[in-house]
Amino acid sequence: MSELWLPGAEHLDIGDHAPTDGGPAKAIAHVTWDKNATKAKPQDLVPYANLKAYFSGGGKGVAPHILWDPFTGRFAQFVPANSRSKSLVDLAGGTRTNRAGSVVIQVEALFFPWCRVNGKAYESLADTPCKGWDQLHAWVKSWGVADAWPNGRPESCTRNEKTWETKSGWYPHKGVPENDHTDPMSWPAFPAATKPSTGGSGAKQYEPFPGAGWFSMGRKSSIVARMHDRLVAVGCNKYQSSRDKDVIGSGDKASYEAWQAKYNRDHHKGWSGSALKWPPGKETWDALQVPKGS
Repeated sequence: MSELWLPGAEHLDIGDHAPTDGGPAKAIAHVTWDKNATKAKPQDLVPYANLKAYFSGGGKGVAPHILWDPFTGRFAQFVPANSRSKSLVDLAGGTRTNRAGSVVIQVEALFFPWCRVNGKAYESLADTPCKGWDQLHAWVKSWGVADAWPNGRPESCTRNEKTWETKSGWYPHKGVPENDHTDPMSWPAFPAATKPSTGGSGAKQYEPFPGAGWFSMGRKSSIVARMHDRLVAVGCNKYQSSRDKDVIGSGDKASYEAWQAKYNRDHHKGWSGSALKWPPGKETWDALQVPKGS
């Protein structure tokens, strides 16, 4: 069963839950667009904390499901996946934009054109590191949202209401009926399809925890490479990895400790000291969901 809350996201439940209407599963792509910058005059990106506080405070009435920081891979979630959120204009008498699907998962990427981060300006969202996109995409897809842009990609789309009512997939804010916004203007490509091994029931299988003693420096295994890919997906590839992707090195150790710290923070565990240090423990390993090899 799909998870109501994006794994690894900070839970900031605003409590305003309401059901959707059923129909094709949808995801809506937005950008926060907090400033009007230009190539000649880029402006600093608005801090993630500011938007998080806004959507969980005075901006509850327009909060999306997910706030995504594509520069760091951080996520905050304000309502569960099976509730509508309120980031779309919904005019009386027409399609119920915020509810028109089995899910209508709305994602606000922290971005505006020509934002500046660490001295570099970014023209489009697709130009950013897009950290965490694989993780976000996988979660949205688990709710039945097709890898498609039925009304067209953000760079060129329509607001065809019949398509909106009948087709599952991702819709740019610009491609939603009754709305006049022009964002997000770009979005990252869907990750390449993978074929994880499955058990007899068809359920996705993950590597079981091999025990703390297994994680010795220099160990070579395809599991290490798959662990590395998952650390990248959850936004914790903050350090140089081992020269050989399938060999445990100091970079893998530091990245995993970053994951443990993120898990501790997001799940309010209150861990400290050795609990946040290498080697991995079973709880964080299971939560990382390293896929089994073929």
